[in-house]
Amino acid sequence: MFARGKSVEQRSGVASLLRQWSEGDPSARERLVPIVYPELRRLAHYHLRRERSGHTLQTTALVHEVYLRLCGQDDPRWEDRAHFFAVAARMMRRILVDYARRHDAEKRGGEGVHVGLDEALTIPVKQPLDLMALDGALEQLAAFDARKCQVVEMRFFVGLSAKEIALALKTSEATVRRDWVIAKAWLFRHLEQSTGL
Repeated sequence: MFARGKSVEQRSGVASLLRQWSEGDPSARERLVPIVYPELRRLAHYHLRRERSGHTLQTTALVHEVYLRLCGQDDPRWEDRAHFFAVAARMMRRILVDYARRHDAEKRGGEGVHVGLDEALTIPVKQPLDLMALDGALEQLAAFDARKCQVVEMRFFVGLSAKEIALALKTSEATVRRDWVIAKAWLFRHLEQSTGL
């Protein structure tokens, strides 16, 4: 999902700016915006394409909301680029789920916002699943195994590679790949049971 053509220099520049921001340099955050904005925008567009037709949340609004939340953190401690985008993934998930809940509340029990989990997790399912069901399943997965939940968030909501996730979680790529396979199966089984697919 990310532009894989990013040079090592660009990636290390992001890491350097994140470190400076973590150390309290507000100008580093401002210099970071033009570098990470295109990736956040691609990520937001990717997720909004999966939403129901007529979805009113726009890519730019989602990116700005994520960035405002990232900037609003007290004393951020960014470890590296992968960590930054992992946090962005979690925030994007929360925003989309909150938006879906508000939309459902407005419709008073109407049809929920649907996300094609089958595409995202490459598991064949009979029908699209709603984002709130996915969020509930991820909450239960986190209680069962927090790392597996983080792997799903980073892979599904950000599109990080196994190598990037391994760096962010300080584990091996093999562990990330194994967690991904187990988490997909766990989520599918849980969603199948809870939604009657």
